[in-house]
Amino acid sequence: MTRTVLITGATAGIGEAAAERFVAAGWHVVVTGRRESRLRALVERLGPDRAHGAAFDVRDAAARDAALDALPAPFAAIDLLVNNAGLALGTRPAQESDLGQWQTMVETNIGAVIALTHKLLPGLIARRGGIINLSSVAATYPYSGGNVYGATKAFVTQFSLGLRADLHGTGVRVTSIEPGMVETEFTLVRTGGDQAASDALYQGAVPMTADDIAATLLWVAELPPHLNINRLELMPVNQSFAGFQVARPSATG
Repeated sequence: MTRTVLITGATAGIGEAAAERFVAAGWHVVVTGRRESRLRALVERLGPDRAHGAAFDVRDAAARDAALDALPAPFAAIDLLVNNAGLALGTRPAQESDLGQWQTMVETNIGAVIALTHKLLPGLIARRGGIINLSSVAATYPYSGGNVYGATKAFVTQFSLGLRADLHGTGVRVTSIEPGMVETEFTLVRTGGDQAASDALYQGAVPMTADDIAATLLWVAELPPHLNINRLELMPVNQSFAGFQVARPSATG
């Protein structure tokens, strides 16, 4: 029987690469995102018999519910939810940050994740399906400028563990994937389209790719049903844990 995965944030990066991986492995894929033209192009490339696009902003509950309630029969029974949609905005320290950017991160990285998960849980339980949440190493290792982004990803990690506890005995698997540096549109979004900043971050670092993470998602999804990966942290070899910061005020103050 063909299984169906719903992947949020599939118009670029990890979500798009995951859609390609899952279709190649024989899954039906529901891809969601705000950019309808990109979704149409992705579905055309993957094949409308294998992929279905649902264009909506994950923060818009009415649009989300309308799109999901209208899924055609071959795609309506979701076996796996991949909560991939998320973003970081801004790189300034907390005292210089924009409150609107903080609120957008909370609404997207937390609010939308819990709302979509709640909507799909009854079906996932009925089908003994799975949930894979995209967290980040920022959930564990703080860094300057990571403030609310890191906090939202810490929520995703803890929410995943909480779901795992609550879903005990249902057969539903829950995994938190926590990547480090992955070269996608992530930094472009974070910096408001600063290509130079994105290039500088990744230059010479040999970062992970969207396909590296997509391959990991598929591996987790296709493990035997009696196995659960609780948390999986990945980094490129050239990235490791940040050192502690020490401020040394002058003796004269």
